[in-house]
Amino acid sequence: MIELRHAYLIFGKKNICTCMGIGAHQDDLEIMAIHGIITAYNNDKEGFVGIVAADGAGSARSGEYANITDEQMAVLRKAEQKEAARMGEYTCLAMLNYPSKEIKDPTQQGLQEDLYRLLIHFKPQTVYIHNLCDSHPTHIATAVKAIAAIRQMDKGLRPKKVYGMEVWRDLDWLPAGEKVVFDLSAHKDLQYSLIRVFRTQIAGGKAYDTGIMGRRQANATFSQSHAVDVATLVSYGMDLTVLIQNESADIAEFVSSKIKKFEAKALALLVKVL
Repeated sequence: MIELRHAYLIFGKKNICTCMGIGAHQDDLEIMAIHGIITAYNNDKEGFVGIVAADGAGSARSGEYANITDEQMAVLRKAEQKEAARMGEYTCLAMLNYPSKEIKDPTQQGLQEDLYRLLIHFKPQTVYIHNLCDSHPTHIATAVKAIAAIRQMDKGLRPKKVYGMEVWRDLDWLPAGEKVVFDLSAHKDLQYSLIRVFRTQIAGGKAYDTGIMGRRQANATFSQSHAVDVATLVSYGMDLTVLIQNESADIAEFVSSKIKKFEAKALALLVKVL
């Protein structure tokens, strides 16, 4: 058994984990870890484990969900996440039920400890987390604690690759050599259906279904200015593997280096035409 603080786990029919997504909220996995989900979908040699850190209580709401309580919202969002895991054939779904306030508190280690236990149990080869330039503070905090948890692992057990993925900030600004391109052309209908599961968010005022699919199509179209489209849907990632290979690597300096490279590239193009 995996000893976790106040989580519950739902196991699917598969008994394999090659990739793992660690997201802050219900619906984040289906946005930022979709490459892992569709890689494992209907594939006996691949398995996806999804981890949701937050309890889902604090989301924005309007329309038919305008007057429900935080407690009611949390129940609804968990049910939606369970349905997405069923549809996507996840090996396991773990919902850790942390309040956002605790996730963002650097003195609280509960989430990091739970993530470590899950990582040790499943030993994924690839992990998808939030990118470190995301604009949502709970997303960034979840990513930082995921990195800390992986750094706790013996080096031989750590994932081979860790990617920071798009949700609340696109990564199209990363220079070509810094940006990881994920072809999502397969299973388009599944991708759309997974997003549509989260009715509390869509009917509640966030058009995630059209927005996310539109972003993926836009990424595919605008990824190369001097070439025809190769993929129909694309997501971008930031390769964070160096941060889990080297425990002494400074996370803030890593992010700063990406921004400086973007600045240098943008200015280099500009000065050519001034």
